[in-house]
Amino acid sequence: MKYSKIEWTEATWNPSTGCNKVSSGCKHCYAETMAKRLQAMGAPGYENGFEFTLMPDRLSAPLKIRRPTKFFVNSMSDLFHEEMPFDFLDKVFDVIAQTPQHTYQILTKREKILSEYCNGRTIPENVWLGVSVESAKTKSRIDALRVIPAQIRFISAEPLLADLGALDLAGIHWVIVGGESGHKARKMNPTWAINIQRQCDEQKVAFFFKQWGAWGEDGVKRSKKANGRFFLGQEWNEEPSLIHAVQG
Repeated sequence: MKYSKIEWTEATWNPSTGCNKVSSGCKHCYAETMAKRLQAMGAPGYENGFEFTLMPDRLSAPLKIRRPTKFFVNSMSDLFHEEMPFDFLDKVFDVIAQTPQHTYQILTKREKILSEYCNGRTIPENVWLGVSVESAKTKSRIDALRVIPAQIRFISAEPLLADLGALDLAGIHWVIVGGESGHKARKMNPTWAINIQRQCDEQKVAFFFKQWGAWGEDGVKRSKKANGRFFLGQEWNEEPSLIHAVQG
């Protein structure tokens, strides 16, 4: 378990590490860069670099924490990776069920495996399930997510690489938007983010603007910190309403 600088969570929990690229949002994967750096440093758990690896010794980490914590699950992997055994997933969700004081945010680009695993299983109430939607080509992930009976369902449009167009946010409770970071970052057009925020407002969905990334609102490339998080003149830190989620 590691406390996180990610704006929309508090800590990360990685019961597996490593992944492979499945869509355009993966091109400049921060986790891949970090895993290779940790491997070079000899950090425990990264002996295989960014190859998919189960970490059974990490399963019990949340059980040791009493203070309610919001965990981003598998910041260094995808919990629904093709090589993830369902019996190991069962162990992950068993730990989640045993720790109702915590909130677990799970984000995937593999909606078909997510759907297959969730079919016939009860999702613990302290799970927030999300899918990455970086372009219009990946909007079908939303349809797979909306029918899964999770307490909170969310979309991460980061890195936002194109205009998503019209969005059907029925059954979705939260949308996160952010630009790409790193020296090879692709530019996010502000109008793409504005289009999402407007539709969230119209459909009463919480909107969270995470960052501009390497390219500022003015189209100038500079440090992520210098570009900041201000969007439409303010910081957008909205979180999903649990009351709203229960109702729909």
